[in-house]
Amino acid sequence: VQLQASGGGLVQAGGSLRLSCAASGSSFSRFNMAWFRQAPGEGREFVAIITRNGRSTGYADSVKGRFTISRDDAKNTVYLQIVNLKAEDTAVYYCAAADGYSGLVLNQYDYWGQGTLVTVSS
Repeated sequence: VQLQASGGGLVQAGGSLRLSCAASGSSFSRFNMAWFRQAPGEGREFVAIITRNGRSTGYADSVKGRFTISRDDAKNTVYLQIVNLKAEDTAVYYCAAADGYSGLVLNQYDYWGQGTLVTVSS
């Protein structure tokens, strides 16, 4: 499966963004989907996950209450709605797909998008 992330940009602190990740090439509905992010000079960290049936979601503590992950299997797309952006949210955001069990660990994911840059100005 190929993943294409989009929706990043330059936003003022307190603003909102919706990131999208469009999948092609395989049965999207069978994948657990997640978002990770990588800030400048830092490692890639888990942000949010949504299960293949869409019933369960999970978030990093740092984003709970501000980030919402969702999916539209008819459009083969997963979204990340972000509100009340903070300077520390500045990062490249990556979407990832897992064909089996997955959680917070990078190597549990089989496919990765190219990333979309979110820059938050204070």
